[in-house]
Amino acid sequence: MREHTVASFDEDLEHIDQLMRDMGDLAGAMLQSATKSLLSSDNPLAQRVISDDAIMDAKQRELDDRAITLIAKRQPMAQDLRAVVGAIRMASDLERIGDLAKNIAKRVGAVGQSTTPRNLSHSIETMAALVLKQVQGVIDKYVARDAEGLKPLRADDEKIDIQYTAVFRELLTYMMEDPRNITACTHLLFCAKNLERIGDHVTNIAENAYYVMTGTQLPPHRPKLDETSLTVLAE
Repeated sequence: MREHTVASFDEDLEHIDQLMRDMGDLAGAMLQSATKSLLSSDNPLAQRVISDDAIMDAKQRELDDRAITLIAKRQPMAQDLRAVVGAIRMASDLERIGDLAKNIAKRVGAVGQSTTPRNLSHSIETMAALVLKQVQGVIDKYVARDAEGLKPLRADDEKIDIQYTAVFRELLTYMMEDPRNITACTHLLFCAKNLERIGDHVTNIAENAYYVMTGTQLPPHRPKLDETSLTVLAE
């Protein structure tokens, strides 16, 4: 971030940047806690994640207010304007990640009341670890202003799609084998879909961060290997 002749301009930009980092850290923490509460049927931890969503929402509102005020007062141009508009867009994706983590946490009670196949938790855990790595990675790359590091991170969303397809098929198998699994597996299916959607939001953040840093767009095509719709049609 370049320095400006007006020190308060730099302070405004830095505050927006700090809010972005705070939201990124909170998004990662909410996702980690939501997954842990799901796998361990920890209702108090799930409630904490649900409560943290209000903090996430408040941070996004503060960032939006500061960004709009900065644009009105400073009329930033070029790189500065990209940084402010990019922050608004990335904050929106981080807020959605918080919402999706909250959605996972809200299903903990329902899943915990049913008989959950024990060996299914490994697949969900593997997928959640991939997604968490993506969330933490995109913020680390943004903070370090590592534009090149965003390219493989964006491409790694393919791995999440592949894992989601595997979890989806596994859940279908459990439901077909024993109808008593249907309730728990349905909730877990929604949780897996939320994880897959978080991966998509991380990709959006990576694209916006790359544009903020370089002024150029990443190639528009990105592979999507969510084959679940094909799976349903094939059944």
